[in-house]
Amino acid sequence: MAAPAASVRTTKASIAPLKTGYALIVDGHVKATFTAKASALEAGTQLKNRSPRLQVKIYDAETKLSEIVEIARA
Repeated sequence: MAAPAASVRTTKASIAPLKTGYALIVDGHVKATFTAKASALEAGTQLKNRSPRLQVKIYDAETKLSEIVEIARA
């Protein structure tokens, strides 16, 4: 019996890694990119306030660190 041919996995789009700026990461997936940290934090905070169960992080591409977005306490 012949071995099955090796399948080649193709992707629909090539996503280049983020080198500068900030990324909004929701449940482990990049959803948006920003040039300013303030705008990324604002978008992340608004999303977290609407859907508190989501895991929301802001990733800084230059330092390669991520920051967890918490619900704003009044």
